[in-house]
Amino acid sequence: MLLRIGLCLVFGYLFGCFSTGYFVGKKNNVDIRKYGSGNIGTTNALRTLGAKAGAITLIGDVIKAVVAILLVRFLLFPGVENLELLLMYTGLGVVVGHNYPFWLHFKGGKGMAATGGVMAALDPWIIPIGLPLFVISIALTRYVSVGSLVVAVLFPIWIAIRHPGDIHMLIIALVFMALAFFRHRANIKRLLNGTENKLGQRVKLDDKQ
Repeated sequence: MLLRIGLCLVFGYLFGCFSTGYFVGKKNNVDIRKYGSGNIGTTNALRTLGAKAGAITLIGDVIKAVVAILLVRFLLFPGVENLELLLMYTGLGVVVGHNYPFWLHFKGGKGMAATGGVMAALDPWIIPIGLPLFVISIALTRYVSVGSLVVAVLFPIWIAIRHPGDIHMLIIALVFMALAFFRHRANIKRLLNGTENKLGQRVKLDDKQ
């Protein structure tokens, strides 16, 4: 079991290292790591390059998580015992790879699009709850970070409901949540100070790279 868990973590990590936002930025001759928050995730791509770039980044980061989990489910370990747990570890690897890609000196995104992809691939029934909750949270507050943190909290709650008594899966879900809060620590500080950027605010690009 430990070997399978290790393989799933590494497999997921390699998928997570596909940094969609970085490639979208390069396609537009912009290194988004040098603007805005410096992250390569959806929100910074949106603020730096606009809605189209943000949408492509979001879709790419969701898809890489979904593909990794589907490959483990149907190709690498189909039908094995504790498959759902292995899928959780695969997803965790994807998020860690997204947040800390080795080829970008471990400076990646905040992992929420990837986490959303993991949640959807693990249990599609979460989509009708998680997606509206995310959208409503942002609509009410105008803060993407608030929506992201709300979804992060939803994950362990959902696992506890759908897999009652499975402490191992609950612990991994709590790790997802902890990673989200850790990566959003600067956002949380700005939220408390009232200085967090609201949805729609753009980053000015200049000629200095």
